[in-house]
Amino acid sequence: MELRILRYFLAVAKEETISGAAELLNVTQPTLSRQLMELEEELGKKLFIRGNRKITLTEEGHFFRKRAEEIIALADKTKLEFQTSDELISGDVFIGGGETDAMRLIARTIKKLNMSYPLIKYHLFSGNADDVTEKLDLGLLDFGVLIEPVDKRKYSYLKIPATDRWGLLMRKDSPYAKLDHISPENLIDIPLLCSRQTMVKDEISNWFGDDFDKLNVISTYNLLYNASLMVEEGVGYALCLDGLVNTTGKSKLCFRPLYPKLECDLVIVWKKDQVFSRASEKFLDLLHDKYLM
Repeated sequence: MELRILRYFLAVAKEETISGAAELLNVTQPTLSRQLMELEEELGKKLFIRGNRKITLTEEGHFFRKRAEEIIALADKTKLEFQTSDELISGDVFIGGGETDAMRLIARTIKKLNMSYPLIKYHLFSGNADDVTEKLDLGLLDFGVLIEPVDKRKYSYLKIPATDRWGLLMRKDSPYAKLDHISPENLIDIPLLCSRQTMVKDEISNWFGDDFDKLNVISTYNLLYNASLMVEEGVGYALCLDGLVNTTGKSKLCFRPLYPKLECDLVIVWKKDQVFSRASEKFLDLLHDKYLM
């Protein structure tokens, strides 16, 4: 299976027509059609439903599209790493992370490194720990900034000298906005939006106690921005970390910390025995030297 054929497949999946994909790829329609049929024969699965006006993906086609995108992304990343000059340190550093104010430390590291190595480029991916570790394991990311608790057994890691605090995001006209903090009993019977990250759920469950199953969780989220819009529209309250959503000025939202206090540590991780590009090595060296312990 060639990378060229994977790119053909992805082009057709995107354009939804043979003619549109052929024009984009600068190949003839018969050539493209033949390559796709040979790909389906090689896999032993039907990838497309060929309609009169457009082509759609089968269930197997959707799965293959995800894998093809991952393979192409990894191939492109590897090519970039080998294009690094022997004289100048350049290249690309791929960093994934959850929503946390501690990403400022990563930003400061990038800014400082850029002064010495301006040819290095950085690519950021946002997601929860499950999203980030999946891409780390596939080799699509060099580093991941993760919010504890997280399973670090597969990774080397450094602890970030920062903590995040859990609390409740709500509208300013909520009766709970008058409180200084949110206790477990305050969460009973109110509609909640919670992180879908498994280990975070366990952490909140341990903090809440035996009645955790009684909570009215109406929605889950992996990144907070869209959840904050739901809070703003009165859908419910979001259990989240502090400092991620603007609650100042004309914002309709406010944040109240949980009590007893629930805080989490942060780590930056990478695969054990990872072979880094020179750009990634410089990034990690600076993390060791300046910001992390």
